[in-house]
Amino acid sequence: MEWMNPTWMLLSAAASFLFLAVVFRPMEMVFPARAGQRFFRPDWWTDLCFFIGQYLLWSGLVVWALYYVNVWVDGFVPSGFRASVAAQPWWLQVIEVVLLSDFLIYWAHRLQHSNQFLWRFHSVHHTAEHLDWLAAHREHPLDSIYTVGIINLPAVVLGFPLETIAALVAFRGIWAIYIHSNVRLPIGPLRVLIGAPELHHWHHAKDRRAGNYANISPLMDVLFGTYTCPDHEPAEFGIEEPSATNYVGHMVEPLLPDRGHSRHVEPATTEAAGGKASLHAG
Repeated sequence: MEWMNPTWMLLSAAASFLFLAVVFRPMEMVFPARAGQRFFRPDWWTDLCFFIGQYLLWSGLVVWALYYVNVWVDGFVPSGFRASVAAQPWWLQVIEVVLLSDFLIYWAHRLQHSNQFLWRFHSVHHTAEHLDWLAAHREHPLDSIYTVGIINLPAVVLGFPLETIAALVAFRGIWAIYIHSNVRLPIGPLRVLIGAPELHHWHHAKDRRAGNYANISPLMDVLFGTYTCPDHEPAEFGIEEPSATNYVGHMVEPLLPDRGHSRHVEPATTEAAGGKASLHAG
């Protein structure tokens, strides 16, 4: 496959880095959530390693896993069901797949924060103490497989072609980068419907029960009591536990046996979050 060619992968990674920098860096300068945050802020090089790792090492693993999920699901879904889905208007199919995937990833994401085994991998993403478009790439590959698999499960079950699923993956990837960016756009009450970086910034507050687990639309957080949007940024990002300080450490540490405690942490509701959560546009 052409996309697995090392030269093509290097060029693709370089082009993607340039594209994302050109798109998001000006937004961060004009509408900063944290004014004065430098481009080369602390841990920038670590996050660059995550970016390179995603493009050159782990993207193929994620695609491979998604392909085999599709093959596995094919054996269980009746062809008649998929034919009836395909007979629906395309716009209805899109609404169905977005709502279903948002519902699944909301609960899967809450589970990542409450189950210690899943948290040991997901916490790598939350070790970022400075958020911007580059920090969005800070993920353990096993955590990526879990997330990408669940997000795309409805599209696979409904019989969407792999090309369409690839487009959905690309869109959600850009959206994930946007909500991690150091941006605060004045969109007012619309953020309850379409989300915004400030919502996800509060998700990255040091309290791992801070809320805002939804993916694209915050409606799932509103429905299940975990929506929060104060009118200011969190005091700190990161996690409360000790963590690795370099890329290799982040890759290896979740695999170590002593990280596997069985402690269960209940995600906070809006009331349990100390009154921080509300439906006002902060």
